Amino acid sequence: MTRALFIIDVQNDFTEGGVLGVDGGAAVAAGVSALLAEHPLAYEYVFASRDWHDIGNDNGGHFARDAAPDYVTTWPVHCVAGTTGAEYHKALTTDAVTFHIRKGQGRPAYSLFEGATEAGQTVTELLSEHGVTEVDIVGLATDHCVRASVLDALEHGQRVRVLTDLVAGVAAESTLTALAEMAHAGAVFAVSDAVE
Repeated sequence: MTRALFIIDVQNDFTEGGVLGVDGGAAVAAGVSALLAEHPLAYEYVFASRDWHDIGNDNGGHFARDAAPDYVTTWPVHCVAGTTGAEYHKALTTDAVTFHIRKGQGRPAYSLFEGATEAGQTVTELLSEHGVTEVDIVGLATDHCVRASVLDALEHGQRVRVLTDLVAGVAAESTLTALAEMAHAGAVFAVSDAVE
């Protein structure tokens, strides 16, 4: 069994002080770094995703440019490629990251599986090429991009474990709903202390 870690969107715009900052985002960044430092051999591959949206357009309707955002399908401008907001949070150590995944790039994208490396490799291709069968998932936000990534990983046949102390959601109610949906789809939950 080959296990990978998926780090979802631990970026400045999604942490405290960012355009779409999530309470607890900085703690998630620090916690993921601690996990990787304490368990350097736990994961054969580490994938880290970032929203990486185009500048100067609405990214397929993802950015609310002509009306107020509804925070469901339209959002304030965020994580524009090359900006500080799109960068990883400073507390996230990325030395162990094997594959950096960019998603968005002109269209809405929530799941890690909707992105690709700078060289154009998809997550599905990389998982298959490297024989990954199990993934742990951490990051932001539980009720949006973490949820989408978990559901897609399950659909792609992965055994999925969500490390619940290393995720943070936008709102309590939608986070609980997302966790229930993930569990119903087959995800299991653990805390980072369970990682060996």
